[in-house]
Amino acid sequence: MAEGISSFWGPVTSTKEWCEKNYVYSSYIAEFYNTVSNIPCILLALIGLISALRQHFEKRFSVLHISNMILSIGSMVYHATLQHVQQQSDETPMVWEMLLYLYILYSPDWHYRSTMPTFLFLYGAVFAIVHSQFRFRTGFKVHYVILCLLCIPRMYKYYIHTKDTSAKRLAKWYVVTLFLGSLCWLFDRLFCKEISGWPVNPQGHAMWHVLMGFNSYFANTFLMFCRAQQRDWAPKVVHFMGIFPYVKINKPKTQ
Repeated sequence: MAEGISSFWGPVTSTKEWCEKNYVYSSYIAEFYNTVSNIPCILLALIGLISALRQHFEKRFSVLHISNMILSIGSMVYHATLQHVQQQSDETPMVWEMLLYLYILYSPDWHYRSTMPTFLFLYGAVFAIVHSQFRFRTGFKVHYVILCLLCIPRMYKYYIHTKDTSAKRLAKWYVVTLFLGSLCWLFDRLFCKEISGWPVNPQGHAMWHVLMGFNSYFANTFLMFCRAQQRDWAPKVVHFMGIFPYVKINKPKTQ
């Protein structure tokens, strides 16, 4: 994209740019909207983290919410600088996050408890090293999509075994935000030349950030509900400030 004012970070070295003009508002922020659109994602993950900590959910959910925050911060750094090194701080946490989802989704039925986290940890470490050395583009996207697809059958299983209407609504919002976010991402990528000639840029990639922040929040909340059911914690979906859904549990005294 054509640049406006001078760049504090130097020439762009990332393997891709998005449909937003660089350095329009500040010499320190390459893509302003793509950067600030990560803030809602961080705040939503913070709400989820506070809920998990206050109610003493299993540590896996605290780690999951923190990983959402790390991913959003990494995305902010990447879009602010458009440097190759910072690009890794966006893409590598994306893979780590999906590995966490795989663990949370499949671990309840995994008989050998130590093998799955060990394998996923090593897989994530190897990927981080390899991805830092090779500038994967299409390969990264394909790899990420495969990890996402591995989660879908298990999410669907959880959905059909959940009877609570409010919890099922969370899963539906997860699907809606994923669909809308994907449309925004594709629109931004495929029609960038046309968008560049419009009086106003709809900022499709920034909208993708916001929608995926809500997508992660709905997914995390739904998984917390399902896990609480597995542990017989009598979960129910309530709302913070009448807006943001979260899971309230009632653990038996023996736990």
